[in-house]
Amino acid sequence: MSRRLPLGAEETARTACARGLLRAGVVEKTGEVLSAAALARRVGWATDLVSGMVSELLGEHWKAADVELLASGVDGAGRALPSNAWMALRRLGWAAGPTGSVRVNDRIVRMAQEQAGRTLRSAKWRADLTAGVIATWPAEPGRRTPQEWDAVREAIPGGRHLPSSVIRSRTRQVAAFARGHGRLPADVFELEATPRSARMLPLAACDGQQATIARGDDPGRVLLRVQLPTRPDPRSYADWAWVACPIALPPTVPPGAVLHLPTLRIHRGRVLADLAHTHAVPTTRRTGHTVALGVDWGLNTLLSAGAVRLHDDGTITPVGAGGMFRAAGVLARQHRLRREGEHLHAKTDQYARLIADHTQHPLAARHHVLAEEARRVCARRSNLNDALAASAARWSVDQAITAGASVIYVEDLRSMEARGMGRNHNTRMSQTVRGQIVERMRHLAAEVGIAVVTVPARNTSKHCPQCLVPLRHRKAPDRPTVPGWKWALCPNPECGWQGDRDQGAWRRIAARGLTHQNKTVTERAGGAMVIRSVVDKLEARAVVEPATTPTRRDRSKTGPTRRRTTRPAPRRRRAPSPTGPSGPAGKRPEGHAHTGQRRLPRAAHRHQGVTTISTPTTRRHRPRGAALGAGFHLHTHATPPRWEPIQPIPQPADHTGSLS
Repeated sequence: MSRRLPLGAEETARTACARGLLRAGVVEKTGEVLSAAALARRVGWATDLVSGMVSELLGEHWKAADVELLASGVDGAGRALPSNAWMALRRLGWAAGPTGSVRVNDRIVRMAQEQAGRTLRSAKWRADLTAGVIATWPAEPGRRTPQEWDAVREAIPGGRHLPSSVIRSRTRQVAAFARGHGRLPADVFELEATPRSARMLPLAACDGQQATIARGDDPGRVLLRVQLPTRPDPRSYADWAWVACPIALPPTVPPGAVLHLPTLRIHRGRVLADLAHTHAVPTTRRTGHTVALGVDWGLNTLLSAGAVRLHDDGTITPVGAGGMFRAAGVLARQHRLRREGEHLHAKTDQYARLIADHTQHPLAARHHVLAEEARRVCARRSNLNDALAASAARWSVDQAITAGASVIYVEDLRSMEARGMGRNHNTRMSQTVRGQIVERMRHLAAEVGIAVVTVPARNTSKHCPQCLVPLRHRKAPDRPTVPGWKWALCPNPECGWQGDRDQGAWRRIAARGLTHQNKTVTERAGGAMVIRSVVDKLEARAVVEPATTPTRRDRSKTGPTRRRTTRPAPRRRRAPSPTGPSGPAGKRPEGHAHTGQRRLPRAAHRHQGVTTISTPTTRRHRPRGAALGAGFHLHTHATPPRWEPIQPIPQPADHTGSLS
């Protein structure tokens, strides 16, 4: 299979990951069919061998000097270290091997060195952060002065653009160590214990002598061949055998994607494969955007989004009325699970203190049951967060695709800290899944060539989107009893804008992004696009003008006032009713209600699509208008898209008139 990906003029290569499942395997030498449990057992033996060597490497080199040497990219002789972690460790002479008489091949050692090298390289950033916090330790750790904030940001590499919440969390960790030991830690390696190794097999560090992957005749399936041990402690190379495992590709993997060797891991008795693949996607642009989608965060209304357009003369107008992603029910369930999990953790901690070191304590069984229940609650919360993040990200990207936007500007809330709002409010803000939503949004938007850029969140809900005057917030007019200040009014008499504050915020975010798009930079660490600061000169042009100029009908008096009689209309007609199609002439209808409806409702004459229902055949219930496909009992109708001006739907021609 070719490893070269053909690219077009406006395309770029993108590497993504999809999850696969190994359901069975076949031993190539004997033809033995391995079930899912047997395959998981053999993969587990291999992961145990690899994780043992990883733990040995981390325990030996978890020190400041070794991490600094590995992160420097240069060995002792001044030569540049290879980019692959396992090759860098071998250049430095950091070897690893199995214990006892266990025999493994060199590719198993490679996987252990690759995993350990990645972990040690990732510790460099935490080491620099901790060193900067300790070197500029403030007089009051919980309350830094502006001068102390400047000092700690200067001491941390890249600290000028680092969120303050990261510095605060590391400060709290160092303060907890100081309270327990009576002194500050020397570095992060004293502050944190040696990390545990994950039980997985990174096959990407191997070559064809350990694992291969290839497509077959079916484009939706691939064949993974990997060498696995036949016993937990292989004594010779004869205790290793090739196992062929067919894998069904998820639908997210394009047919023409180039597949790479996956990472195998065991989860709940099943072998999961993280399938890395490279495919062609449209190139995302950093600048040159004319239509942008602004996304604002909320507490109960999770997302508010809408599109704006930048015209050639520099004016910005909205494209449609925008929309909201409401997830109050899901968030309420999330908070209930959080409270239940906190209660279970408190009970398990109390049981653990009562049991102490007594293995035969009467509460040991109860403690095990509560710990398992707490784990299940945590798993439910994790699944709920994943589903919510995936749904919100998919909704945002669909809004951008519908509006024809080439960029999504998202409010950057990494530095947001709610103060004076109470413990419950702060907890709810910290439990939201904004980080997961943004990551999934970047993943989905890159598939269609849409850029995702974070912009500063300062004053997005405070100023008017049309004139930048500070808004006045009050309760919503349609919900006067609901607490909060959701409604915003512009005090400028020449503007007079009013609306939901979240609806004004996404206008401000999108306009700020379009005017500051030349200030967009790409972070070297993760490749994310971000606008880090706001320029006053550009911010003055970030106003959203109304899409149409409001016109008021001239109501000035041009003639005499029409005379209106003071006599009320009669309740019954005094003259005989006209002749109808049935009945004698002159007969008036009885009472005040009409005898029947000769015309079908207005909804029955609308243009109906695939959402209509069929005409009922029962006599007991026949909704009026269903004969012509009004659908949903005349109560539900699809709203046309509001991104562009609504075009009138043509009415069907009426062919029931006279033939003459």
